[in-house]
Amino acid sequence: MNQSESPAQPSQPRFLMCRPQHFAVTYSINPWMDPRTWADNGAALHATAARQWTGLYRTLLARGAAVDTIHHSGEHLHGLIDGLLDLARIEAGKLRLDIAPLPMRDFLDDVVRMVAPQAAAKGLAFELRTLGRVPMYVRADARRLRQILINLLANAVRFTDRCSVTLLLDHSREVARFHVIDTGIGIAPEDLDRIFLPFERGAAGRRTGEPGTGLGLTITHLLTQLMGGELTVSSSMGEGSTFTVRLYLSETSEPGHARTPRHRPVSGYIGVRRNLLVVDDHPTQRQMLAGMLLPLGFRIREAASGRECLESVLDNRPDAVLLDISMDDMDGWETARRIRGHGIDDLPIIMVSANAFENQSDKIVEAGCQGFVDKPVIESELLVVLQRHLDLEWVAELAVPSWAPPEAARPASAAALPPAHAQTLLRLAQVGHAQGLQRALDALVDEHAEYEPQVVALRGLVARFAWNDLIAQLSGELRVADGETAS
Repeated sequence: MNQSESPAQPSQPRFLMCRPQHFAVTYSINPWMDPRTWADNGAALHATAARQWTGLYRTLLARGAAVDTIHHSGEHLHGLIDGLLDLARIEAGKLRLDIAPLPMRDFLDDVVRMVAPQAAAKGLAFELRTLGRVPMYVRADARRLRQILINLLANAVRFTDRCSVTLLLDHSREVARFHVIDTGIGIAPEDLDRIFLPFERGAAGRRTGEPGTGLGLTITHLLTQLMGGELTVSSSMGEGSTFTVRLYLSETSEPGHARTPRHRPVSGYIGVRRNLLVVDDHPTQRQMLAGMLLPLGFRIREAASGRECLESVLDNRPDAVLLDISMDDMDGWETARRIRGHGIDDLPIIMVSANAFENQSDKIVEAGCQGFVDKPVIESELLVVLQRHLDLEWVAELAVPSWAPPEAARPASAAALPPAHAQTLLRLAQVGHAQGLQRALDALVDEHAEYEPQVVALRGLVARFAWNDLIAQLSGELRVADGETAS
């Protein structure tokens, strides 16, 4: 062989070097060298590989953090755009109030059912309290009033890590005062004057790192003014805040054309368990819907995007889909069309959106959808849609209205609850375990049917999350039982 010619290379390498698809890892040792040489250079090989894989791992972590940053920035931008659109509509006079008779007590019950799961998820007690008489019907725009209260209550839950959040209603002489009281981080005195300005979040809020656009309170303030009311705030740093909405809500008679049965809390439905697919790119929205539906016996699956929804439907078809409209990769309308494009024509698809302008019958029909539910989602409205399209028969709790005055709950002549049951109920009430309380009350009635009147009253307190009243009443039951034992 001519010395200038290089020896022929083998057709296949003796040792294969595995490399990640997107990251090239190189070694200072020639893989074509004689295998006996590898033994002498093993230490160098391992040291080099360790250094390069460590660098690769750090690169992956850095890129993952970058992706998270992009995702959170996108969510922030989405919320910012929605907020600016709302502001533009209000300031341009394009937002019109829809004033109609509003069943005040049902309305408040729905607000409680929306907020209580969020508070419970953070270990907070949530309570609705009223002062004086609550009118049966008032004249108001239910959607805008709900938006105001939900914005304030959601903020209270977000910035409170201990104790409680309370919604207090005082209605007198046609004026309603809603007080949203929390035991959270509070607002600095220098921030109180500008807390309702656009993009102002307050120093304490910025330090918590909680996401937000700084437009929520601005929109809430403008909506309150649009309804002819005022929004004020008082706060102490480290102790909590109280936001007060003052509105003229005149009492009115029940509308004759809209007489409906008194809403009773639904506890489940008759028949086989139904599977629902909840699709939303915001985890909080998915959790809120799951919190409403899981206690009723539904099986819940979740999807965070349109593509994930399509894959889930094709892999394991649910009984119905609750589909958000505004998503990054594929909006809800396109997702619905693609589901129908796979020949799935009889699957109920219910659109869920905070943008009421999307609720157009032609768009719903064109996408092959069966219904539309506004955000924030009201449990009673959602259940009506599910009942219609899944042919459900609800099981309602047999309870007196949750507005029965606590002082009339227990007849003076009634015997005290059995101490063991009362102690169990008290322990569950102290941690706000609503489902556990309902099960414990069921067990009490099963064993002692004679306590049905007391149990009915206690169910009313549980239904409206009146933990303080419930704890006080159960503590009284234990004191009465101790007195009966001593005598």
